Amino acid sequence: MDNTTERVALVCPACSPTRETVHEVLSPGGTPTVRCTECSHVHKTALPEEETVTRRVVVSQDGKSLTAAVEPPADETLAVGEEFLVETDEALLTARITSLEVGEGRSEEAPASEVETIWTRAVGNVNVRVTAHPKAGEHDETRGLKLQVPGDYEFTVGETDELGDEEFTVEGIYLRDDASGYDTEKLDYDGDQAVAKDIKRLYVRDESTSAWSAW
Repeated sequence: MDNTTERVALVCPACSPTRETVHEVLSPGGTPTVRCTECSHVHKTALPEEETVTRRVVVSQDGKSLTAAVEPPADETLAVGEEFLVETDEALLTARITSLEVGEGRSEEAPASEVETIWTRAVGNVNVRVTAHPKAGEHDETRGLKLQVPGDYEFTVGETDELGDEEFTVEGIYLRDDASGYDTEKLDYDGDQAVAKDIKRLYVRDESTSAWSAW
């Protein structure tokens, strides 16, 4: 949680009744209590209302697109990779920005006031594509599958996972373009970790005893 004191521009009745100065918000409830940073005078006053804009959001989930609207502050900078909650007709979703439509083009970052459409994908629960090969390593028997897991579920190279009827050891992780905080797009050293919402594809060694079948 961010404990940074909120600061706003207000007139100060003690030292600046006609010119705005920076004030710290001491108590936001009811009629807010503020303190002038120039003379330390404490007083109560109404805070200025933040200007917002209504923007269209497109959320991609499991091959479908859902449309909703959000109202971010007009001066807030939106950027690819950021996550926020979107309320659609179907559900309340956690979405990650994948692209911002600005005018006739796309941008990685822009003020909300300049954005026309926010393109996102749902990351609360995700499908992770997996390429699995048997223990013996016959590549012609490689199969593909999808795992539905929470977006924050962690996969670790070298560790064995058991999900549903599948048991496998992670050997490699390919990351999505909008994943951040990683030094490379491929993780293949033991101990390398990534959360499901950042993963484009998992490469694993099958550890299950069930018969192999094509996906």
